[in-house]
Amino acid sequence: MRSLLRSFALAAFIVPAAAGIMMTASPAEAAPVKVKAAEQTLQADIIRLTNVQRTAHGCAALTENAQLTVAARGHSAWMGQTGQFSHTGRSGSDFVVRSKAAGYARPSAENIAWGYRSADEVVGAWMRSPGHRANILNCKSKTVGVGAVYSANGAPYYTQDFGY
Repeated sequence: MRSLLRSFALAAFIVPAAAGIMMTASPAEAAPVKVKAAEQTLQADIIRLTNVQRTAHGCAALTENAQLTVAARGHSAWMGQTGQFSHTGRSGSDFVVRSKAAGYARPSAENIAWGYRSADEVVGAWMRSPGHRANILNCKSKTVGVGAVYSANGAPYYTQDFGY
């Protein structure tokens, strides 16, 4: 029986790792390479689909901004680590404080979401929500940063920060 339990415990550890499923990591540890690549692909797809919506509605495409991406990824990681789903982040910060702390001087808006399994789903949900849609279709915004981060339980958390 003890041997069977050891085998089960070992399989429970090896199978998720072999499948590329993210394991719990401290904030100081980097995400596994496959997870990081999946997050980057998801972020790029969200930006692409956001720009499809913007150009279809008469706005110029947004340019990805590294500083806004840092702010967005940081907030998504914080939400995923704490389970908090809010525009208010660590130490009571808002998107303006987080964007400026990342070095971006003129933030304009923020969208957040969690649980959606694809870029199509999250952008579609934002476009069905009047406030989120207004942020995406604000033609005054010129830049964007997206943070898509998987929590320890695999739930994706999303932050989309816009700038003038």
